[in-house]
Amino acid sequence: MAMKIPINKKIAALILVVAIVIFASVSLAIWLSARSALSAEKYQAVFLANGQVYFGRAEKINSRYVRLSDIYYFQAKPENQESEGQLPDVALTKLGSELHGPEDEMLINREQILFIENLRDDSKVVSAIKGSKQKE
Repeated sequence: MAMKIPINKKIAALILVVAIVIFASVSLAIWLSARSALSAEKYQAVFLANGQVYFGRAEKINSRYVRLSDIYYFQAKPENQESEGQLPDVALTKLGSELHGPEDEMLINREQILFIENLRDDSKVVSAIKGSKQKE
């Protein structure tokens, strides 16, 4: 004699299976979109909570940190060149020439990152980076 499962338990089991499938699908979609969002062939702009922006090649290494390499950032030129009412001149600077001699790699805590953008090949920043590399 077969056991009869009450309809309530069948419905609960069906709801549980559907919920698991939906959760797995959403998790997979989020994981895949996060993986593909950072293009290995492109430079990225990494905007930090302190207002600093770094340009380089970003890759996710784990849930807490993003690795940035081939790093550049904007540095304001001396203030004596700034005129009233105009924005200060800035230069794109390669990380590594600073007094403390950092290596050209940075691990950034994800909590400090506001957002990351892939840069187009025709952007002024990417053009300046490529021009800088040709001079090396």
